[in-house]
Amino acid sequence: MPLRTGLAAFAAVIALTFAAPQIVLADSHAVASGSFRGASGHSTKGGVSIVQQDGGYVAILESDFRLDGAPDPRLGFGKDGYDTDTTFAVVESNSGRQEYRIPARIDPKDFNEFYVWCEKFSVPLGVAKLN
Repeated sequence: MPLRTGLAAFAAVIALTFAAPQIVLADSHAVASGSFRGASGHSTKGGVSIVQQDGGYVAILESDFRLDGAPDPRLGFGKDGYDTDTTFAVVESNSGRQEYRIPARIDPKDFNEFYVWCEKFSVPLGVAKLN
């Protein structure tokens, strides 16, 4: 009987180890969110959330995020148009949930849009209006 209990506990640990990561910090809360629409002939879909966490901000591309592909996709903000001074991260994957720490020099509350931006050709690939 102790062996069976040990195996059940081991299986529970394995299940928790491979569970999808979630933000569960008590001091975390969303300050803005939106849904992407494609731009410049590209298909960009899914949600984005800006979360205040640990005294800073994190951009979360939600699990439904999809980008049809482009060279050099970056993330940044805009206020009724892209602000090149806000470019802060290279998009690591064309799909799925991803988290990116926003540099302290950028205050997301100053902007009303979030972009997937093609740095190589200086065009938007997707824009999300932030609410």
